Amino acid sequence: MPTDVSFLMRMPLPSALRALHSRNYRLFVVGQLISLVGTWMQSVAQSWLIYRLTGSAALLGLIGFAGQIPIFLLAPLGGLLADRLNRHRVLIATQTTMMVLAFALAALTLGGIVREWQIFVLASLLGVVNAFDIPTRQAFLAETVSRDDIVNAIALNSSMLNGARIVGPAIAGIVVAAFGEGWCFLLNAISYLAVIGALLMMHVEQVPHPGAHVSAWESIIEGFVYSWNTEPVRALLLLLGLVSLMGMPYSVLMPVIASSVLGGGPNAYGVLMAASGVGALAGAALLTLRQNVRGLGRWVAVSAVSFGITLIAFSFSRALWLSTALLVPAGFFMMVEMAASNTLIQSMIPNRLRGRVMSVYSMMFMGMAPMGALVAGALAAPLGAPATVAIGGSICAVGGVVFGARLPRLRGPARKLIVAQQLSAGSPADEATPLRE
Repeated sequence: MPTDVSFLMRMPLPSALRALHSRNYRLFVVGQLISLVGTWMQSVAQSWLIYRLTGSAALLGLIGFAGQIPIFLLAPLGGLLADRLNRHRVLIATQTTMMVLAFALAALTLGGIVREWQIFVLASLLGVVNAFDIPTRQAFLAETVSRDDIVNAIALNSSMLNGARIVGPAIAGIVVAAFGEGWCFLLNAISYLAVIGALLMMHVEQVPHPGAHVSAWESIIEGFVYSWNTEPVRALLLLLGLVSLMGMPYSVLMPVIASSVLGGGPNAYGVLMAASGVGALAGAALLTLRQNVRGLGRWVAVSAVSFGITLIAFSFSRALWLSTALLVPAGFFMMVEMAASNTLIQSMIPNRLRGRVMSVYSMMFMGMAPMGALVAGALAAPLGAPATVAIGGSICAVGGVVFGARLPRLRGPARKLIVAQQLSAGSPADEATPLRE
């Protein structure tokens, strides 16, 4: 019997896993999966640490703001570099820097000398690095697979992210309860070795990035102008920004809900975060079964409305088991809305603008969240965390209804954009209209 197992990767893969035929994509997935488990461990432990040190819901919102506002401010510059520099090398640099920051937080916490201001500084520095890492990583993903497999690659990437969302918080809850937050930070720092190693093992062809003769300011403006003037892209980005601003902050308030509303501790917090991750993983897994982008626009609208309604129901729960059960569909609808939007946008934009447009996506997806975290933290003090979550859910539902009403006028322009990108890549232009069912 042959000992070489390479033949396994030459075997036909199910359609849901077809992007894994690419060696670079397989390395990307494995490295990111290990690293993201550590990232979620650090996120959960950091929130719990701040709440344990201060007992302040407002500071929970502020730490979220400090860690993500740099993405909103600097992502356009990150997108510019992603379109002008070697994306592979940029990712190696950003991942290495994030590893150093995680080691610093671990050393301070394990040494027993950590202070609130140090956590805020390190969270802000991590946000600066993420402003360059996120748009570059989103753009680089398209270079690891063929255009025909982009839909599947994005869905698998979302599945990986949410698999980490399940495992990371669950492990973090156990580690924090047994050993303290510092060990979560240390394990996260070590996990970066996996993604850095995977990036170094890749065989990446140099992709030309034209436009260096144009000024940086003009290049950044070009990305914003394209995103705003391209109606289907603009509609998707605006809804994504609204959901990130008003819906996503429920996770920022989770320590308050777990302890003050549900009467639990770090284990309950980990269970709640993991429940949301289970639902999100199911949503991403569903998207892997899709062969093309047909009907994703309707999925975006329905998911935004359903996400908002589920958050409203969650805000009324006072039992851990019910809150856990409600977070599963909340995570599911949140992921379908965001991953479907990502897939549609990536299918419509030209590669020369991919980094800059995905930087706008990053601003809406990650950059609006700190604004929402700040608002949620401020509202939670006078109104309470449940009422704040209910308000955010109501606004998300209304946004989904408005987007759904606009779908008929978006279908024609969206189809033209996708067909144009397929023709430029030499792919057959046989996709069905993407925004219809």
